[in-house]
Amino acid sequence: MPGSKLAADLWINEYISEYDIRQHGIEEILYKGQTKYQQVYIVKSGDSGKALVLDGKWQSDTGEEFIYHEPLVHVPCVMHGNPKNILVLGGGEGATVREALKWNTAEKVVMVDIDQEVVEACIEHMPEMQQGCFDDPRTELVFGDALHYLDESEGEWDVIISDLSDPIEEGPSFALFTKEYFEKCKRALKPGGVFVVQAGPVAPAEMHLHVRLNKTVNAVFDHVVSYTTQTASYGSPWSYVIGTDKPVDMCPEPEVVDAVLAKQTTGSFRMFDGVSCLGLLCIGKHIRDAIASETTVYTAANPPKFFGKGVASAD
Repeated sequence: MPGSKLAADLWINEYISEYDIRQHGIEEILYKGQTKYQQVYIVKSGDSGKALVLDGKWQSDTGEEFIYHEPLVHVPCVMHGNPKNILVLGGGEGATVREALKWNTAEKVVMVDIDQEVVEACIEHMPEMQQGCFDDPRTELVFGDALHYLDESEGEWDVIISDLSDPIEEGPSFALFTKEYFEKCKRALKPGGVFVVQAGPVAPAEMHLHVRLNKTVNAVFDHVVSYTTQTASYGSPWSYVIGTDKPVDMCPEPEVVDAVLAKQTTGSFRMFDGVSCLGLLCIGKHIRDAIASETTVYTAANPPKFFGKGVASAD
């Protein structure tokens, strides 16, 4: 490339759309495998640090995972105020559980992931993510299907965090972004419980998934909240959707949020506090307008699907 000095000879090309590719330069492959469910890479990638890649889709990296995981966990927990029982569906790297355990109110945190090989590879090769969270006596790690687990759980959880891999048709998660799945999650919540799902990119050309997920969650819950965070490694701002049956304060006072965090949590936060909580909830007018005009609801018969897989190639 004229005028540029490249430090990588191996690249992961992540297909974003029919027209866009996101390239990640790789220094070293730490782990490569094909599980029953998906292709797995754990790599070292320059400024991004270590990264987990599933079916060619960049899941998270040690360089900026806090920008994704802190909002995912702490916005719904702040909205609940006193989460004791927290269920994490997916969450293979362990960072979501790590953040949930920062709440000193948490008495039980259960993580259900279908792919044991991915979790074990992350524990071995990316200990920076889970930081020993699976050894905490409050944690229970379950390898199994989230849908089956939810069938056995009713009125049990204060907060449910759906931290699933992207809905690629060939992958294990695409059916878990549907009305039927969200209904199971609602039944598993206690009164006043809060549900959150990672809900895809919100760059203008890509935000249809998020907009439709908002509508789908809204078909199940009385109160729905969209919020976003700035994830550079995904090539787009990323989003979440909260569902709950209690009213939500969309403009929380930063001082009030900081007081809750000071009283109810232990451990450090890198990006999350009262000011950032308010900012995360202030989504753009173009997203709000798109949600208002959307009518599609994802169902088991019509689930969402991300575009394509990525590939690794030598330069």
